[in-house]
Amino acid sequence: MSEDKPKLPANPEREPGDVIHTPPEFALTEVDIHPTDPREHVVGTSLWRDAWRRLLKNKLAVFGMVMVILVAIASLVGPAVIKRATGYAPDYIPADAKLIKPFAPFRAPDGSFSWVHPMGTDNSGRDMLARVLQGGQISLMVGIIATIVSLLIGVAYGAIAGYLGGRVDSLMMRFVDILYSLPYVILVIVLLAMFRRSTPVGQLALLFVALGSVSWLTMARIVRGQVLSLKNQEFVLAAKATGVSTPRIIFRHIVPNTLGPVIVYATLTIPTVMLTEAFLSYLGFGVQPPLASWGSLASEGIQNIGIFPWQLIFPGVTMALTLFSLNFLGDGLRDALDPQTGRQ
Repeated sequence: MSEDKPKLPANPEREPGDVIHTPPEFALTEVDIHPTDPREHVVGTSLWRDAWRRLLKNKLAVFGMVMVILVAIASLVGPAVIKRATGYAPDYIPADAKLIKPFAPFRAPDGSFSWVHPMGTDNSGRDMLARVLQGGQISLMVGIIATIVSLLIGVAYGAIAGYLGGRVDSLMMRFVDILYSLPYVILVIVLLAMFRRSTPVGQLALLFVALGSVSWLTMARIVRGQVLSLKNQEFVLAAKATGVSTPRIIFRHIVPNTLGPVIVYATLTIPTVMLTEAFLSYLGFGVQPPLASWGSLASEGIQNIGIFPWQLIFPGVTMALTLFSLNFLGDGLRDALDPQTGRQ
């Protein structure tokens, strides 16, 4: 009995001289296998490009990213634009004593409608819109710089502990456990009280260092866990075999492969640091006048919430919107960089 062979599909439209592209299942030899179109080629992709595409499919993450960008741009250029258009700087107090009092949004001193102060003024007659935008500069700066400080410390500390292992790892992580047992905010308050600066800029720089120097603990644990899973991979063993030094293996070969979790946690750390700064400003240990942050503005506004509620509503809503957007963006990045987590 002869074995049945697959037959080529009939193509009545074929004309003499046409090139027949034989599918692989009908090919008799490798020479008969031709691509459908010789001009077609496979376009490669990368992890970051795939993550970007997955991120764009997440509507909440895209909304958060757009809102963060808009708030950042408005905070950077807004005060200068307002000063040029109206003459009101964030710390400008009117020379006329009759104007040194709170005005409601869109209200002139005579009670008529006006576009000069769309968010009203504070107790000293300063424009609330300019102060809210200046507060955005300070709050975002505190969150970003303190997060960068925590990243530098946490990534280096966790990578060294995870790669060296053994007693060094145990000793380094026990130190982290001891710091974990201490109240986070209390440590920051102690640092700010011990090294208090007399100038607002000096106090702001101290706030960057204080928040960053105590917020690296979780980052160190995350990076350590990633390094433990990577240090026995083939590319690390190959680097050892070729005589690459230990610091170069850690920071050139292993740390770049931990950037996914690091970026996600950094995005989620910024709103945490901003909330901590707002709490410290409320207690009087944060940003000092004449500088203002969303936390210090909320601290001033809560004292007059029953009489002048706009002094609390506008900085509070702006800060809440930014924090929500950062959290949405962080969740979206986590799902984009780790698609298995998003499917669960």
